[in-house]
Amino acid sequence: MPRANDVELQLRDLRLLQVMLSEGSLTRAANLLDTSQPTLSKSLARLRAHFGDPLLVRHGQAMRPTPRGSEILAPLRDLLSAADGLAHPVTTPFDPRGSDRRFRILVSDVGMVRFLPPLTAHLTEAGPGLKLEAQTLDSRNMETKLASGEADLALGAYAKAPRDLRRQLLYTDSYSSVVRRDHPKRQRLARLAEFCAARHILVVASDIGHSAHQVAQQTIESTIAADHMLLQLPSFTAAALVAAETDGVATVPTNLARLLKDRLQLATFRPPVAMPPIAVAQYWHERYHRDPGHRWLRQACFGLFARRTP
Repeated sequence: MPRANDVELQLRDLRLLQVMLSEGSLTRAANLLDTSQPTLSKSLARLRAHFGDPLLVRHGQAMRPTPRGSEILAPLRDLLSAADGLAHPVTTPFDPRGSDRRFRILVSDVGMVRFLPPLTAHLTEAGPGLKLEAQTLDSRNMETKLASGEADLALGAYAKAPRDLRRQLLYTDSYSSVVRRDHPKRQRLARLAEFCAARHILVVASDIGHSAHQVAQQTIESTIAADHMLLQLPSFTAAALVAAETDGVATVPTNLARLLKDRLQLATFRPPVAMPPIAVAQYWHERYHRDPGHRWLRQACFGLFARRTP
């Protein structure tokens, strides 16, 4: 047989007890709580059994707390206040101007060129104490870093992103081929025969950087003969740099080609083979979805980068 004070307490019973102890009247307590006196009497019986004390005793027309009842009233109020805070937390709005928060994002080499300059400028203007840290993407530990708080966001095209991460599409990119502007066959490379005959700089897909590039890589490899591969490397940015200094053709995301073509004196053209679209999104973990600062960062990224399609 269970002992009387082993009766399980319910939070509702504790709320009723607080009002009964404070009011010293079951009638007034019932009116305040919009319930009936029999309901309060049943609750009081359970509480008496749990505490092993009457808690409230009749004194004339009123009911007064016993010493035990008086003793628990203050901690009872604190407990219920804390419970209300957990159920209805008060969130402080994020103020970028008064914050020294460091935001950490996971990006590929394309993301570093595409996202970091405008995002850094935005943070500098929004709050002088805000800081930004970019980390190299490794899709094998992306979820772990986002879940642990080592990184706030991952920005890019990640075909194998874990399904339980939250995500928001920013834009859809395409592919462009780039060559140096004084390439001897520049005007003819958009033709399939000339494109296949050219020497190519192939960006290879990997978990570290461009896992979503695998389909595009296979398309190029199935089109271009192996002996026409001038160079293989893991970086789109480096591929464009090599194209600017050689006769090689590099096929890179269109947004990156537009960013680099004037700086590197590149000519761009649409590759004469069908290439898959690139879905660029921001990814984050559920743990930080409601964090005000995190929400501010996501809104900033969406405002800066969303719907900028080629």
